[in-house]
Amino acid sequence: MIKHDVVAPPERQEIGGLAEARLSFFFCLALLATLSITSLWAETFPERPIRVVIGAAPGGIYDAIGRIWAEKVKAELKSVIIDNQPGAGSSRAAAAVSNAPPDGYTLFLGGSITNVINAVARSNLLYDPMGFEPVSLLGSNSYAFVVHPSVPVNSLRELVTYSRQHPAAISYGTTGAGSLNHLTGELFKNVTKAADIAHVPYRGAGPAFADLLSGQIPLAVVSFMAQMMEFHRSGKIRVLAVTSPHRLDFAPEIPTTAEVGLASVNTQQFVGLFAPPKTPRALINEIARATQVAVATQDYRDRFAAAGFQAFLDASPEKMDQVNKQLNETWAPVIKSIGLKLD
Repeated sequence: MIKHDVVAPPERQEIGGLAEARLSFFFCLALLATLSITSLWAETFPERPIRVVIGAAPGGIYDAIGRIWAEKVKAELKSVIIDNQPGAGSSRAAAAVSNAPPDGYTLFLGGSITNVINAVARSNLLYDPMGFEPVSLLGSNSYAFVVHPSVPVNSLRELVTYSRQHPAAISYGTTGAGSLNHLTGELFKNVTKAADIAHVPYRGAGPAFADLLSGQIPLAVVSFMAQMMEFHRSGKIRVLAVTSPHRLDFAPEIPTTAEVGLASVNTQQFVGLFAPPKTPRALINEIARATQVAVATQDYRDRFAAAGFQAFLDASPEKMDQVNKQLNETWAPVIKSIGLKLD
């Protein structure tokens, strides 16, 4: 039997071509309409207050950073409202923003804890830590290894040697299990093989620092702030090293961990703004632009420094996304190695 190719009649071929052309035409119209609407949003945005959700109580470091940002971007973004929703390691606040309309009017102030630690150490999260749209990288702060004066060491290397010579004699306090202070301490132990340094978790920085001052704990890994240098210079504590990439302006005499041969213990806490998934890029760019205007002012940077943070001059969405991915690469192995579970 001879097979013949079936060819549609000329009329059908023409009709099919016209239908395809019409579909392409209407697709282009729809695309142009979407782009036009997004562009119009950006031109008129914002028309009502922007809400920044913070998963911490008023008075904390996240709250302080959020309020500085909110005040300084009002000239560009008009009204900004801070909405504190503490609890569950910021998970509830993150989930609320993740499920919010992607219209640019709801943002989340997150960072190392919400986007990295929770992602690895918590199961059954109500949000996707990597699903947010990055908006602006706001700032970072570093950690310090601080000892009570009764501990006979003057450097981080001496601390390692002392801990090996006196097993179980040294313990270190932090703001709590699963905090970046805790993970920095565990990273230090992994790198130096100082496994006998026990972790003492506190409920916040205040109690940990108070016990350090009184000698209840010999060592603490704390967020490093300028006010601590007063205690250091008066001899009430001894700051051995700071985890920043370079020496800090308010503590030029304090070496970095990299300077003492512990370059891998180079850790910072990052804080940034995130938007719900699928938020149009044009709206994200408007918010990022307002942040860039604010960070260009000296007063903004000075107020961040007073809160213990270094403001980022590059506050672009791309920088926020890059840092977010780097954090996951750094901390995920540490969290898994110590078997940290926060559920």
